[in-house]
Amino acid sequence: MGVRLGGRRPAAEGDLEVAHEINVTPFIDVMLVLLIIFMVAAPLATVDIGVDLPASTAAPQARPDKPVYLSVQPDLTLAVGETIVGRDALGAALQSATNGNKDERIFVRADKAVAYGELMAVMNLLRGAGYLKVALVGLDGRDQP
Repeated sequence: MGVRLGGRRPAAEGDLEVAHEINVTPFIDVMLVLLIIFMVAAPLATVDIGVDLPASTAAPQARPDKPVYLSVQPDLTLAVGETIVGRDALGAALQSATNGNKDERIFVRADKAVAYGELMAVMNLLRGAGYLKVALVGLDGRDQP
């Protein structure tokens, strides 16, 4: 709210006339800050460069005593532990391997010949079965040049 101090004198001494104008300076400041944020963030949000991902060099995480492994073989057959299961029986096989504990982490091992889309289909099967904690198993790349 603004106050008009110059010009005509008010009717009574000490009374100030209220100006009914909106102060847009804070609004403009906020808009300029948002403009700068979007100008900086927009180039970072685009991904159009092909990436050849290297092997992981991170230190391996501690594994449980008896981890549950889900293997995806090159011919797209699935195996829970050492037992080969069909895609429709995956939920029941995981239920028996984890004793019904859906919070247990499932370690997924996929052959490098398996297409990314097929691996995502297996991940969707895991999600559909209620297993949301998934770890991807890979080779240790710390020893490679």
